[in-house]
Formats: sequence, C-alpha cells, structure tokens
Amino acid sequence: MLQSSGWDTYYLVIWSFCDTAHGLWRKPRQEPGQLVLRGDRGGEIIQGTECKPHSRPYMAYLEFNDFEGRPRYCGGFLIRQNFVLTAAHCAGRSITVTLGVHNTKKKENTWQKLEVVKQFPHPKYIGDTFPHDIMLLKLKEKANLTLAVGTVPLPSNFYFVPPGTMCWVAGWGSTGVTKPGSDTLQEVKQELMNPKACSHFQNFNHNLQLCVGNPRKKHSAFKGDSGGPLMCAGVAQGIVSYGQKDAKPPSVYTRLSHYRPWINKILNHN
Repeated sequence: MLQSSGWDTYYLVIWSFCDTAHGLWRKPRQEPGQLVLRGDRGGEIIQGTECKPHSRPYMAYLEFNDFEGRPRYCGGFLIRQNFVLTAAHCAGRSITVTLGVHNTKKKENTWQKLEVVKQFPHPKYIGDTFPHDIMLLKLKEKANLTLAVGTVPLPSNFYFVPPGTMCWVAGWGSTGVTKPGSDTLQEVKQELMNPKACSHFQNFNHNLQLCVGNPRKKHSAFKGDSGGPLMCAGVAQGIVSYGQKDAKPPSVYTRLSHYRPWINKILNHN
C-alpha cells in the first residue's frame, strides 16, 4: 500500500489476442495512458500498517506469468470455496492462488495453495478502457474454511455505497512509489469520494466504478494491490483497479454491486 504522491504518468494496457491453454486470451502491451496496479513483485499499500496476521481471511495471493512469460502477482479475495474474485487485468498463464497468507516469504501451516482451472474475465473488459476490470477465478479444488481462510460477502445488486463512507483496502503491493512489494499483508483506511474527484481519469464511469482516496491524504493502494477488495462495513464493495503513477489519491476501483448479476450467472453455471 502506498503513501501516495500521485501517479500522473500512466500506462494503458492494450490487448491483442493470443491462444493459451485457457482458450482465447488477450495479450497486454503498454502504451501511454493510466497505470494499472499489477505488480512485478507487487505493489503495496502506501502509508498503511501491517495487518494482524490472518485478520482478513478472505485475502488471496495470486502468482502467475503474464502473456509474455514474466512473473507477476496480484491480490484477490475468496467469495466461495472454489471461486476467487480479482481484477481482469490480472489475467495470465498458470495462476496459482494461495490462501491463509500473511507473509509471502514465510510459509505457515495455514497456507492453502490452489490451482486455477478457469479464468472468467468480464466479456466487456478491454485494455484500452478500464471499466469492467473484474474477473472470477475457478479453483481446481474447494478451499477448506478455517480461522485463516474464509469467504467475504458481496453487496446487493446495484447498491450505491455513498461518498464519505470510510472503508479499508489490503494488499501485498508497494509501500512507496519507488519501493518494492511488501512481504506482509498491509492495510489502509480509505474514503469514498464524490465522483467529481476522479474526473481527471478520462474513462471513469461512476455507475461502474468507485472513486477512492482523499486527495488531501497520502494513503492509497499501489502496484501489486490490484485485484484486492475494498471493504466497507464488512462487505466487499470494490476491486482495486488503477490510479496515477505517483500513487496520489484518489484511485479507481471496480464497483462490485453493478456486477452482481454477472457474478451470479458465472457462479450458478460453474
């Protein structure tokens, strides 16, 4: 998690099609635009604090290779024993999900490492526009629910969480603009902003996205936090999507309530 100063130089992910074991996928390349928060070793929470170990049992640590074979990681969260929710820009080859993680470098008996057998990126997601940055991952096996591994509730259909609401975001992303990813899970409190605060993001859509993070503060999510949940009163209301390259708030999150019908359809048919 970062203490932001702002991400004013951006990168857009442009997708071209390529064939993989999972079917027809889109291969990313970067061009000038906005910064997607996927990590190389990861992005962190800026100006956050370390979570109490296993206090967020729904958190998932995703490791994968991108479409050019480079190792990447993202966050995600368990919504059903065999399904994880994350960002669509975290799509890649051979995704492995680890649950029950606090420190990614110190294996514990709480860990459950599970293979992803199918990726469901939203069909309307394309790299040159950021709305619909949401993806479901089906796990090969069901997770065992324990004190360190649990599911998280989602909002009801089309519920609009109001601006001014205080929420939390967690991740293993960068703790500073020039810093590497965090080994331990970090968390930071974030304020939901009026959509006007995100008017500088060309493709921001209030119906599909949330504007998160007070621009007068220096707390934010950053590279590597992508795909993690925005938790408001115990409910996952958003997914970390993108922001400014210097990590200055606000940043943009996918609005989960809009996608409940799509999520339910995938879960019911798989």
